[in-house]
Amino acid sequence: MSHDASPMQAGTSGTSRTGKPISAFKFLRRIRDNGISIYPASAHEVDFASRRLGLQQFILLNHPDYIQHVLVRNQENYPKGRLTRQILGPALGRGLLNSEGAFWRRQRRISAPSFHHKRLIELAQVMSDTAIKTADKWQTAAQSGEPLDIARDMMRLTMEIVAKSLFSHDIAGSIDELGAAIRVMIDSIGRPSLLDLLGLPEWLPRPRSSEFTAAMALIDTTIYEILRQRRAATQATGENAGDLLGMLLAARDEETGEGMSDRQLRDEVVTIFAAGHETTAVAMSWTWYLLSQHPQCEARLHEELDQVLAGRVPCFADLEQLPYTRMVFEEAIRLYPPAFSLTRVAAADDSVGPHHIPKGAMVTLSPWVTHRNPRLWPDPERFDPERFLPEAVRQRHKFAYFPFGGGLRVCIGNSFALMEGRLILAALAQRYRLRLEPDHPVKPQGRITLRPRHGMRMTIEARSL
Repeated sequence: MSHDASPMQAGTSGTSRTGKPISAFKFLRRIRDNGISIYPASAHEVDFASRRLGLQQFILLNHPDYIQHVLVRNQENYPKGRLTRQILGPALGRGLLNSEGAFWRRQRRISAPSFHHKRLIELAQVMSDTAIKTADKWQTAAQSGEPLDIARDMMRLTMEIVAKSLFSHDIAGSIDELGAAIRVMIDSIGRPSLLDLLGLPEWLPRPRSSEFTAAMALIDTTIYEILRQRRAATQATGENAGDLLGMLLAARDEETGEGMSDRQLRDEVVTIFAAGHETTAVAMSWTWYLLSQHPQCEARLHEELDQVLAGRVPCFADLEQLPYTRMVFEEAIRLYPPAFSLTRVAAADDSVGPHHIPKGAMVTLSPWVTHRNPRLWPDPERFDPERFLPEAVRQRHKFAYFPFGGGLRVCIGNSFALMEGRLILAALAQRYRLRLEPDHPVKPQGRITLRPRHGMRMTIEARSL
């Protein structure tokens, strides 16, 4: 797969595929269309790269020690900053993904119990049961041989899982409508304004489409109505539902005793709903693609599933007995990390190794780049689940692999996503094998997540157990 791009090399203006310099405007247009298109193959091999565009200095770090410095050792100097706030704020407000400082710490303390290990065990059944419903629906496609857009099916499946996990049955009747609005929201914020990328003042108005405005109105109306109904039901019965929303409503800050306001709950619910379904759906789409291209790995996966599950629905207790299933999923998100790029802003001058990072610089840490660094990953383009054998993991730098970020701001839903991906993979792969449609174009597109630009059209073949 080619990655036509302009390198972020210090002192250059970028080059095209022909080697000719490209303008800053074209560079910015590429970022808006596809966030990974600015990285050529050579970017995977450099430790540090820098470029200035307008008023903004951009820096790429691609060394595990440098990444650890930003995310852990000196993380107080690297907040998410203006660009993240401007891109995500209109949709996610001050949710965990977008907030900073003392407010973020408070929200994280309140939200953390909702993702506790015990709670995840309870949600495993929701994940498996919902995946089995998708498996049942696939019978028709398997019999007809008609291809499906697996990327779309995975979006629907993970949306149902997060809706049931968050809202129990409250949203069942409007999931398609709300899901469509969430997709519009994600597509819109996935194309940052050129004003933002150039570092221009926040008071300059950013254009928003009428479609985005309508989608946000629908999302807000739906979420606030659910909150109103839940608070009324809790007040009437004294009981709270056991789903994630119920836990967030009941949660209190251990330091202050305060709960979340409706606005805070709205921001966290939209963040969980959007990020919680999008990232796993994208990860599963790439997993099916990789398995279709590597029949030996697929056969080994099927063998493990047949031996451990013998046709029954997977559950939480099975996960420890499915190590190859785990390795397949972790290797898939190495090659195609859904969250392909993290950005931070240097609050003060700093340095990593011999390199200076000036105050105000936009610092990028890219799993897409680092996960394909040949000094960290031999033959990095090769799909090899055994990279995640326990002994191999122990020998690697912790920050050679960071699909969920790291440090204090590691994704709060990482355990949820890893469990969900493995259970979906187990539930569907034990019944089916998927084959990519001949001549279907497969191109990764980095917006908010790393989606397949043209979807993932595949045929479904039933397996005999």
